[in-house]
Amino acid sequence: MWQEVFQTFLLLSAELTILFVGISFVVQLLQRFIPYEKLEKAMETSHPLYGALIAIVFAFVTPFCSCSTIPIVVQLLNQNVRFRFVMIFLFASPVLDPTILTLMTATLGWKVAVAYTIITSIFSILIGFALEKLGFQNEVKRVIVKGNVTLPRQSSIKEAFAETWTLIKTVYPFLLIGAAIGSIIHGVVPTEWIVTHLGGEQWWLVPIAAIVGIPLYIRLSTMIPIADMMIAKGMALAPVMALMISSAGASLPEITLLQSIFKKKLVAVFVASVFTMATLSGFLFYVI
Repeated sequence: MWQEVFQTFLLLSAELTILFVGISFVVQLLQRFIPYEKLEKAMETSHPLYGALIAIVFAFVTPFCSCSTIPIVVQLLNQNVRFRFVMIFLFASPVLDPTILTLMTATLGWKVAVAYTIITSIFSILIGFALEKLGFQNEVKRVIVKGNVTLPRQSSIKEAFAETWTLIKTVYPFLLIGAAIGSIIHGVVPTEWIVTHLGGEQWWLVPIAAIVGIPLYIRLSTMIPIADMMIAKGMALAPVMALMISSAGASLPEITLLQSIFKKKLVAVFVASVFTMATLSGFLFYVI
């Protein structure tokens, strides 16, 4: 049994490593061609729907985890970028990542990756507009980050290698942890148990998965190999996606950081919004 676990871990790790390192390097290299300042300015001056799409693109090309998104959120607020666009970025940035979407395509299939991208983008936009419409821009504290908070800079090949190596040191261990957990699930946890308790279309699995994910600080790079094995064992796709979105979209460290820039009411609404996005997204995957 443990030999099978080890073999699965080696194969899964090798596949994900090649994809992770390759795509990460390409993304870092392409940073030099992304006009961040123009994107930021366009969000302020363009049509609301066009500005929302720009915010999604901005979130996509700044692949951060939930916690490292906060300094950019503060910078956008300090530069008076409209509140709804800042919120769209806040919700979309942790869950939209070109490297992670590539891994998702390789493990869960392109249809799942495309559906995930569309669903999370739409919900991020809807939540951003709704929060501004309800007046939550008044729940933002006046915060100025001390020191320089800069957007990703232009990268030469040498700098791209350096940034990729930094990413490997900080994120890659989580990918290996996920591969290890996924391998153990594959080799140890009985398929019958997963199918009986986590399979099927029990609606309550989705909100429970969304609730469980929020307190955790699980990177999507960790969750994807786990999700792959859970689905292979018979777990329904819907609760898996709800868990992935909630764990990536919010975490206790991020919530703590948000309390320094948001008032308590907006922090509570942020958590509720992530739960709602994860739950409704999960339900949508029942029909995909």
